[in-house]
Parts: sequence; C-alpha cells; structure tokens
Amino acid sequence: MFGGRSGEHEVSLASAASVIAALEQKGHVVVPIGIARDGRWVVGGDPLRALASDARVALPLDDSAGSVKKALADRAEAGESATTRSLARTEPAGGLPAELRRLDVVVIMLHGPYGEDGTIQGLFELADLPYVGAGVLASAVGMDKAMMKAVFAAHGLPIVEYLVVARREWREDPAPVARRVAETLGFPCFVKPSNLGSSVGISKVPDAAALPGAMREAARHDRKIIVERAVRGREIEVSVLGNDAPVASLPCEITYAGEWYDYATKYAEGQARLTVPAPIAPELTRRIQELALAAFRAIDCSGMARVDFFLEGERALVNEINTIPGFTATSGYARMWEASGLTYADLLERLIELALERHRDKGAAG
Repeated sequence: MFGGRSGEHEVSLASAASVIAALEQKGHVVVPIGIARDGRWVVGGDPLRALASDARVALPLDDSAGSVKKALADRAEAGESATTRSLARTEPAGGLPAELRRLDVVVIMLHGPYGEDGTIQGLFELADLPYVGAGVLASAVGMDKAMMKAVFAAHGLPIVEYLVVARREWREDPAPVARRVAETLGFPCFVKPSNLGSSVGISKVPDAAALPGAMREAARHDRKIIVERAVRGREIEVSVLGNDAPVASLPCEITYAGEWYDYATKYAEGQARLTVPAPIAPELTRRIQELALAAFRAIDCSGMARVDFFLEGERALVNEINTIPGFTATSGYARMWEASGLTYADLLERLIELALERHRDKGAAG
C-alpha cells in the first residue's frame, strides 16, 4: 500500500518501488494498491505506474546504487499502455477495494498522516488483516511529536527541551508565546508541526524576528506546533526490528553541508551522507542502541522503527521515532540492517514474519 494524502506522497512511492521489486525477487505475489493524493484508492493494472509521475523528481534516473531504487522512475518512463489503462480502476476516497479481502499480509509504505498515524492501521484491525509495522496506538503516538515527547519524558528518556503551542493560541495572542519561547528555549530554535514527517513545515529560527514566519508555516500544517531548542551536535540513527523482543542495528551518522537536515537535504541526490556504522565509541554505540530499544518499547511499537538521536558531546538525546521510515534499498533503515548482517530482501521477509506473528498473538489473546 503506497502513495497517500500526506506531503510525503513521493517518498512513499519511492519506498514502494523498492519493496515491490525485492518481494517479487523473493517469489512473493505482490498486489499493489495505491492511494492518490485526493484519497482515491487506485487498484488493478499497475497503480504504481499510475501514480509515478508525481514522484519522478524524487528519484534520479542515473542512480548507480542499484536497479531497485530506479524501479519507480523506470515505470514512469515506460508510460501507460492501453492494457494497463483498461485494467486500472479507482475507488472513492474511503472506499475499500475488494482485493483487501484476499491478502495474506499488507506491507504499509504510507509515510506521514493517514498512513503512519494509526488511521490505516485501524482499518486493517477492523478487517482482521495482518499488516507490517506498528499498531494503532504506537503509530498515533509516534506520529504526534507532542504526545511522543510526553511519553518519552514519562519513561525517563533524555530529550531536547521543547514547548507545545496551539495554533489558536498563537493566532489569537502571539506576544506571550514569543516571550515564552525566548525565555524558555532561546534562539536559535526549531519550529515544527506536531503531526508531519520528512521535515515538512519545519523552520530553523535564528532570532526572535524570524519566529512569526516559522510559526505561520508550521500552523499551515497542524493545529499543534512544537518549538525545540536547537541542538549543536551530531545526528545519529538506529534501526529497530522486532515485536516483544526487539533488536537494534548498528547506528549510522548523517552528515550534510546544509545548515540543517531539511526536506531538500534528505531527498536531493548527494546532499546527505550516511556513514554506517557511525564512527562513535563502542560504549556510546551500546548506550544509543539501549535508548533506541527503550523508545521503541515506550510507545509499545512493533515490527519496525527508526529512532533518531542528537549527540551533544557524549550525551545522547532522543529526537524522535519513525514507525514507517523511508524504505528504499539505500535508505538509512535498510542500510543499517545490511551493515548489521541482514540484507534488504531478508529484512522484508522478517517484517512479514513479525506481522503474521503479531496477528496470531492478538488472536490467541482474544
């Protein structure tokens, strides 16, 4: 399942292209189901090709990292044949395709709202369908940064100092909010929508004069806004895999030339570099892995997650957890597992096993 209504539509299609190619190579029969930007379900024929034109800019055609990552661009280049067009159909937004009733397991590659936030997971719970990844609660908590940080704090995890601001609060009387930000966090700081991913709607605020513009931008995307102290440190990530007994991968470090890790830096070719394993001391690696597992358990996660950290000197701060991280063969989540001894195709096989295991356990409990 791929596409979706969020601002991460293109990222989702890129993940799906890699996943479909790898699953087919392992002998699985893949049923692609797309969700268009307006919420329509696109089924039959080749839904990935039908949605591919929106994502072509996100995938370079000359990428030498492998044919899997190019799969989506190749489909877009192939064009739409008369046969494909005749087979394709769409369901209205909210309508459920009949194909769902015949699936063994659903691999969800919907990043951001309406895919990573528990909504689609609730649908599959109602349909009694096994699905890869976190359940309803963990997905919702992981998507909402304000709730996620509250849960992390309640579990004693080290996090960056932050404030939560309601959009209505800012629009009705911004002056007290601005004073609170200046007095509590200072500048520079970051302003983020609470429920969004891939750095969409996020601004770095160097001084008080830039705060109103950043708040307006975040308020365009969500009714809750997070303001965080800007951390001057290294950025480390860890992949987590499992259900009741999760395991953590070797960590990676992200470096980039830009001022911060914004959307363009994340997805434009050559802007960011992932070093796996991260060049940090063994004891610090173990500490970050322990924190990643603690964050995973804190939100009652299952299947998979990527946990992101800031490293201030030797102090690791949990930044956030992503329950459906970017999932191309060259994305950080897969590369960390590859460095830890698990290939991309085997990683997908393991995720499917975990989805089926979780579904059986839930049934046994009932």
